[in-house]
Amino acid sequence: MKDKPNSTRTYDADGYRLRAAGVCVKDEMEREVLLVSSSKEPDKWVVPGGGIEPNEQAHLAALREVREEAGVEGHLGRCLGVFEVSQNTERKHRTAVYILLVTAELPEWEDSVNIGRRRKWFDLEDAVRELNENKPVQSGYLRLLLKSKEKDS
Repeated sequence: MKDKPNSTRTYDADGYRLRAAGVCVKDEMEREVLLVSSSKEPDKWVVPGGGIEPNEQAHLAALREVREEAGVEGHLGRCLGVFEVSQNTERKHRTAVYILLVTAELPEWEDSVNIGRRRKWFDLEDAVRELNENKPVQSGYLRLLLKSKEKDS
């Protein structure tokens, strides 16, 4: 574990930082997803997510992260998978990614107040294109969701 302001980073036995994220969908059709502005580059969009706290379960971390970063609440659905980034030894992480059906959008939320974070609904295909450039791993979350939608139709 490594302390940083307001949170504690947790790592697995392989040295990967443990994270959780929520792909927030507007309805059961899962054709629209909510992205949030990046805290580092506010003109870019990302999937809400962050570190898992000590003794916190991944699905609960995903619920907490989407509330903090996107200001939404909802019903947690299936786990899309665990996505791994290991390009270099300093930023290795494994992220458990869940679908979250949004039931409420808060008018103000932690990151909107503290850092001016914004949220925006995107058509699934547009969100994939948006993430391709700056967050290719996150784009992979949505490509997997898109593939599952194509199988269903």
